[in-house]
Order: sequence, then structure tokens, then C-alpha cells
Amino acid sequence: MKKDEESGGMWCVVMFDLPVETKMERRAATQFRDLLLDQGFMMVQFSVYARYTPTLGGNRSSIEFIKKNIPAKGKVRILNLSDHQWTQSFHSYDSQIGNPNDGPTAPGALTLF
Repeated sequence: MKKDEESGGMWCVVMFDLPVETKMERRAATQFRDLLLDQGFMMVQFSVYARYTPTLGGNRSSIEFIKKNIPAKGKVRILNLSDHQWTQSFHSYDSQIGNPNDGPTAPGALTLF
């Protein structure tokens, strides 16, 4: 798969606020989180999940699948960020300002043993 040379790869970020007041709402929220994990997303923060792909095209089919499985209630937002934008983002952890290069980075090549 050819890597997007200008972006260095892409991050797909899914952010959501889903109601969890009833048993059915909790079940729908859990199923949505499980769907994201099954699609290869990792939890960045509560209700914020991200996945790296070498190209923007790698995210398109996942985005369409996610759109078809959004719970009936709640809010969902999907963003595509270049790897450069992702690594330059600001974050803090327990009131400590993080280095922009800390945190999840683009995965390296897969090594098989």
C-alpha cells in the first residue's frame, strides 16, 4: 500500500457522546465501542478512539461501516488528521504538559517471526 507522501499517513479519530441512562442505551454504547476496537481503533480518551493508516483510502471503508452502525441516540464525530497534525497536537496528562511527540505514534512495519 502506497503511503501518502505529503501527510506521512493518516489518523482517523472518532469522538462520541452516547447516552447511558437505560440498559438499552448502555448496551448500544458498549456495542459501538466494541465495534471501534474490532476495527482496529485504540482508546485515546474516554469516548475518543483513533486508528492509523498509511493512506486516507485506508479509512474510507471503516468510516462507511461506522456510519452504518452509529447508535440511534447520541453524537458522533469522525475526523481525518495527517500524521503530521497528530504528532503536533497538544496534550497534557495529570496536569503535566506532554511533549508533542509523546503518545501514540504511527505503527512501524510488521515483523513476523
